Amino acid sequence: MKRALRSALQMLALRMPVLVIPALAIPALLFAGTMRAADAPVVVTSIKPIHSLVAAIMQGVGEPELIVDGAASPHTYNLKPSNARALQEAKVIFWVGPGLEAFLEKPLQALGSDASFAELDDAPGLVKLPFREGGAFEPHDDGDEHIGAEAAHGAEADHDHDHGAFDTHLWLDPMNAKAMAAMITTTLVAADPANALTYQANAKALDDRLTALDKEIAAAVAPVKDKPFIVFHDAYQYFEHRYGIRVAGSITVSPETIPGAERVSEIHRKVGELGATCVFAEPQFEPRLVDVVIEGTRARSGVLDPEAATLKAGPDLYFTLMRGIAESMKDCLSNA
Repeated sequence: MKRALRSALQMLALRMPVLVIPALAIPALLFAGTMRAADAPVVVTSIKPIHSLVAAIMQGVGEPELIVDGAASPHTYNLKPSNARALQEAKVIFWVGPGLEAFLEKPLQALGSDASFAELDDAPGLVKLPFREGGAFEPHDDGDEHIGAEAAHGAEADHDHDHGAFDTHLWLDPMNAKAMAAMITTTLVAADPANALTYQANAKALDDRLTALDKEIAAAVAPVKDKPFIVFHDAYQYFEHRYGIRVAGSITVSPETIPGAERVSEIHRKVGELGATCVFAEPQFEPRLVDVVIEGTRARSGVLDPEAATLKAGPDLYFTLMRGIAESMKDCLSNA
């Protein structure tokens, strides 16, 4: 009996250090976690869809900062002092490129010279589609993004990019999102190798989610993909191209101004000629303006949000954005 008790006490003594050491180590582990968070690189992103992809890859390491927040548009954005400070402090900056965020080009050169720049319209494997104008597609009126980009680069004959020659709403194809996510991961790993494994694991999880999202959207829009529609802003051709959707054309309408009687008559005629079952505006357009545009036609109205103006920034925003476009198209076109 005594021998058994002695053996039990010896076993307990042997186990005591194992029980005590983790308890003593907790403050050190917490401190190490705090240090890792403090040492996370300062990462700045331009627009919400890009911020979402970067945030998903940085989960567990840090959170990227966002420049064009709220309902602001990259086509008309003016840099704020807080944005300038963020660019000055950044270690890595992600943007699509001057074809979309022309307002960032000079500030990046002046303020972000110490940072690593990742111009995501250069990501390997991207599908790039040219702007559509002429015929059923009216000239763009979103800050003349492509015209401005071409003018900005016109004097640079040796420039090795084709900014302005393609539609810059690249993220509206999940396969393009995959290509950009791969470039984001490579850039973060190079800038912050200490967290490479986390970035790579997050990137793999994101890639899997994008594969599932692609299949989900294809199934959602399949029943309505042959029904023609018109958009106020020709920003969706990557979505259309990926899922074989039939767009009839675009109309250019200012979100601030009700068109005159002659312009309304032209729009009504165009909607009728193109056989559009839906006319899609965006969140910045007043409902009354949309009603004026479709009044007297058979078309229904819907809302699409290609730049996530109404969504809260975060790692899940990209998925909410893409599902929202698919659902809006399905709802409007299936009932037309």
